[in-house]
Amino acid sequence: MKAYKFIIASVLALGFTACSDSYMDTEETGSLTPEEAGEVAANDADIFLNGIWSYMADVTSAHDDFNYLAAMHALDMMGDDIAMGGEHFFVYDYRFEYSGGNYARVRRTWNVFYTLLARANEILDMYPEGANSDAEKALVGQALAIRGLCYTDLPMIYQKPTTANGSLNLDAPAVPLYLADMDGLTLDERDELKGRNTVDRVWQQAESDLTKAVQLLEEANYVRPSKHFIDANVANGLLARYYLYTQQWANAVAAAHKARQGYQPMDNVGLHDGFMLLSNPEWMWGFDHTNETTTMYASFFSHISNFAPGYSGLGLSSRLIDKRLYDQIPDDDYRKSLFNGPDGDSSQSTTGAKMPYANLKFGFDGEWTMDYMYMRAAEMYLIEAEGLARQGKGTEAATVLAELMAQRQPSWNKTSVTVADVQLQRSIELWGEGFSYFDKRRNNEGANRAYEGSNHLSSAQMVVPADSAVWTYQLPISEIQENSHIDFSEQNPGGEE
Repeated sequence: MKAYKFIIASVLALGFTACSDSYMDTEETGSLTPEEAGEVAANDADIFLNGIWSYMADVTSAHDDFNYLAAMHALDMMGDDIAMGGEHFFVYDYRFEYSGGNYARVRRTWNVFYTLLARANEILDMYPEGANSDAEKALVGQALAIRGLCYTDLPMIYQKPTTANGSLNLDAPAVPLYLADMDGLTLDERDELKGRNTVDRVWQQAESDLTKAVQLLEEANYVRPSKHFIDANVANGLLARYYLYTQQWANAVAAAHKARQGYQPMDNVGLHDGFMLLSNPEWMWGFDHTNETTTMYASFFSHISNFAPGYSGLGLSSRLIDKRLYDQIPDDDYRKSLFNGPDGDSSQSTTGAKMPYANLKFGFDGEWTMDYMYMRAAEMYLIEAEGLARQGKGTEAATVLAELMAQRQPSWNKTSVTVADVQLQRSIELWGEGFSYFDKRRNNEGANRAYEGSNHLSSAQMVVPADSAVWTYQLPISEIQENSHIDFSEQNPGGEE
């Protein structure tokens, strides 16, 4: 019989408010059976989700291992858009030297996603017959959304998701699937899924999970207590990402449009608030750090913010915008002021922020309690616009994009846009937020940092073709050793540039 130990530990560690019924007192040092867990969920379902949210924002083993955003940032460093101002943490990712199965990054990223999957499945296993009440639907819907997020991203990281002609690489071996009792498979059927399933099979599961998540959260009319939690808007946002990655353009448009309802692009004031406030009205999903949850130097902001007194701010590995991308931002675009120009800015307060092309986008609040952002409305406008452009609906795409650009570059007045137009806006708008790797992968694009005048570190001024093996993480060696369903002969090709 399953026991639910992680829940109590996470509640005590974070100090989240839980229900005060007496059975919570007697279970603090023990485990919960499914029946007891169901009783807890009936009183306060948020307990079971707080452990997931806290894990996503916590530190596991090192200053570059802050779980979900560490994985996203490591991948982001493999694109073109971010340049490093020094060699420190994440430099091996930046130089495409960290994708081998024996490396810590590969293992840590795997552990992040499969820990989230395990915790989501623990929730789902409480309801083998499915969710009935609104409270159950809200809880199960959020667990399915997390599982869908994981099964969307994993094939992008541990397999090449596209072929040479840009079509989906659906028959390629991807990753193991771990399901729950409610999924309706026998134990033997579930066991068979613990090997390398095809990209297609994993993505089928992602689509199923995310569509069910949306359905349940909408049926429950779920109103979340804070932006830590996933409501129907966020679930639709995750579904829109999935459809974008899997080239289902019309579905991506529909899901992104639903996701952004009730949200507007932030204005110029919000654009310059340091991208650290969950209260920003454009933020859809994130984590609200407090003095109790802050991880200081071992944090996203320690590495991305040139204002924080961390690795970037101290100038050890400052994060800069790629010169080529900076040059494409019009002078009257508000976002250009989120970065220094080629001369730097000696008036800034930190070494990192003084550098040429330094990003000024991510701030510092003086207490290391800057919030983590996982989704905001601008992404949904961009997905909707790209989906329309992909269908040859350039005029409609421009209409959607115009809503965003009115708050970014008021002079912008295109009446029709191409896919390339939208993707340039993605690079500018979502800089540093963890999307450049996924855009490279889904578009079958390589990296080119060896252009004339490049501001990338000399050791990273390289050309990496889209078909290079270094884009794809190998499976962790420990996974192959411990998973009887995977043989070393099934390992991804590997190498270093």
